[in-house]
Amino acid sequence: MKPIYLDNNATTQVDPLVLEEMLPYFSELYANPSSMHTFGGQVGGKLRQARSRVAALLGCAPDEVVFTACGTESDNTAIRSALTVRPDRRRIVTTKVEHPAILGLVEHLKKTEGYDVVLLPVDGEGNLDLAAYKAALTPDTAIVSVMWANNETGVVFPIPELSAIARERGILFHTDAVQAVGKIPMKLSETAVDMLSLSGHKLHASKGVGALYVRKGTPFAPLLIGGHQERGMRSGTENTPGLIGLGKACELAQTHMAEENSRVRALRDRLEQGLLAAVPNSKLNGAKEPRLPNTSNISFKFVEGEAILLRLDQLGICASSGSACSSGSLEPSHVLRAMGVPFTFAHGSIRFSLSRTTTDAEIDLVLTELPKIIDTLRKISPFNEQNAMEEEKPACGC
Repeated sequence: MKPIYLDNNATTQVDPLVLEEMLPYFSELYANPSSMHTFGGQVGGKLRQARSRVAALLGCAPDEVVFTACGTESDNTAIRSALTVRPDRRRIVTTKVEHPAILGLVEHLKKTEGYDVVLLPVDGEGNLDLAAYKAALTPDTAIVSVMWANNETGVVFPIPELSAIARERGILFHTDAVQAVGKIPMKLSETAVDMLSLSGHKLHASKGVGALYVRKGTPFAPLLIGGHQERGMRSGTENTPGLIGLGKACELAQTHMAEENSRVRALRDRLEQGLLAAVPNSKLNGAKEPRLPNTSNISFKFVEGEAILLRLDQLGICASSGSACSSGSLEPSHVLRAMGVPFTFAHGSIRFSLSRTTTDAEIDLVLTELPKIIDTLRKISPFNEQNAMEEEKPACGC
């Protein structure tokens, strides 16, 4: 049975047109794009086309696009570059709700190299505290990194405004836009963003390819050294088939963006409105707007997300949980903890992330089956409302 796939923020299906574009570069057109001969030049020309397609989606110049292997590499490159070119500055400013690709890196830099790391708070709807943001931007700040859209809730941050504030203070600004690229319009040439990360497998390209936008004139130090590829900004022979696919995926994203923001948004709204109406003690996590058109994070009180996912999986429905099992104990999502979502809600959070391949029939099935799953799990839960013995506490434990 074909799965009902509502986990597109984790990864997406490679678009058939993307695969078609990639296939010749595994077999007939296999030359190294850096080679001087005509055969290599054919491949190099296609790689230049891919770069132009990525730039068109981002609203920037092609020579501002540096190809990488993934979003995590792009994130690491951006932050480490800023710290290298600004060695006299020891502060990194980011948020409590970033992806682990950012949070893991800055925590490592704090522990091993003594950097001052500021993790900015968010409110109950996942929105950034603008006053706290401005206060954190001291003269010692080397870089600010704020995600364009949250991977768990879909909440969109005001990146044009935040980047402009950073520029006014002479601070480099990076955004992890892995979830936002291809879903919402961007024109980087009209912002003050210095660097931006994206990942191919989040927008119907293959895994193992990504890109880093670096604004022309931005001081930059490469992470990978040892070759002339990417104009000396990222050494290593390019993943030519994957990057050509990325270019095609970016072209298709421009074509489908209106659909993403109308039909897909309508499906998402119908899903969450139907679930919230059908299931008592359920809540939407994150602001209703601005939010990615494909993402809905809903908590169901007094049940565990993992149990919900297992029941959904038995029906062929793929989603993800907002909590993770670590060392034998359940820990709610760091995003929901930062938002102060109560413990008994946070443990029962489910993220649904749709795509242009999602159908009405798939949403209908979830609306039919999930309320029954929640009802069954609540009847057997030791944490149901009748057995709750203590006052509701926030997920942060405060």
